[in-house]
Amino acid sequence: MAFLSSLLGSIVGSVELGLLYAIMALGVYLTYRVLDFPDLTVDGSFTTGAGIAAGMIVAGYSPWLATGVAFLGGLAAGAVTGLLHTKGGINPLLSGILMMIALYTINYRIMGRPNIPLLNQETVFPDGELFLSATYALIMAPIVVLVLKLLLDWFLRTDLGMAIRATGDNARMIRSFGVNTDNTIVTGVSLSNGLVAMAGAFVAQYQGFADLQMGIGMIVIGLASVIIGEVIFGVRSIWRTTLAVILGAVVYRIVIALSIRYGLEASDMKLMTALIVTIALIVPMVNKRRRQRLVGRKRSLELTEEAGT
Repeated sequence: MAFLSSLLGSIVGSVELGLLYAIMALGVYLTYRVLDFPDLTVDGSFTTGAGIAAGMIVAGYSPWLATGVAFLGGLAAGAVTGLLHTKGGINPLLSGILMMIALYTINYRIMGRPNIPLLNQETVFPDGELFLSATYALIMAPIVVLVLKLLLDWFLRTDLGMAIRATGDNARMIRSFGVNTDNTIVTGVSLSNGLVAMAGAFVAQYQGFADLQMGIGMIVIGLASVIIGEVIFGVRSIWRTTLAVILGAVVYRIVIALSIRYGLEASDMKLMTALIVTIALIVPMVNKRRRQRLVGRKRSLELTEEAGT
């Protein structure tokens, strides 16, 4: 009984944390899939959001206000990355790397120290009796994620959102219709990093601290969530894809939690994440090639039968 209770608690905690990381995954989806922009700013902007929120909470500000300001900080970081690419003519990947490096120093200036504890501080996840606190988090996290998902779905159906989608599909074509693709790229990358920073703010409050190193590897975790969600749940529409991304983040956290519980060390998680992403990338390609071979064989049989008649 104690084993089942412990296992259930581990899964519930993974679901809570997965939902918070799903906000970051939605941001990664926006650049990686919608805009086709390989943005490594994520590793820095996640910490930016955490640092801004933690610093403001310690200073006595409302945790919800701190989370909102963290979102704005992520918007600013993403805007700089977009401008480096569009106005500076720098390669998208290099633009993200440059901003990620710059954010390490900026984040240290924001935080003033490598780690900000949030013990005994008011956060969006209230302290108190453990069961009530966990129940509140399990109720609040889905609501926040659902609201953000619906807002993103709505945004991607607006004129600006469709312009961003078209820019990712074929930038040259959309420019021929008079759309300023520089603006759509900057807007898309900004919004993406705003969501990532908001996720960092929520995760810092959930875990009870903000750390200068907590953003390392976030881009890989985000990609893992996006790819796992797409492979398992499908991508037939915007609504379904964003839902798949959210569920992919939850599945990823559950897999990681169970892996640690049943033998792996915390230090093995980077390798585990890399393996998950690799498998998730290879499986669709293998399935595609298998379908192509089946279609080819079927076509060959049809041609043989036609020749025989």
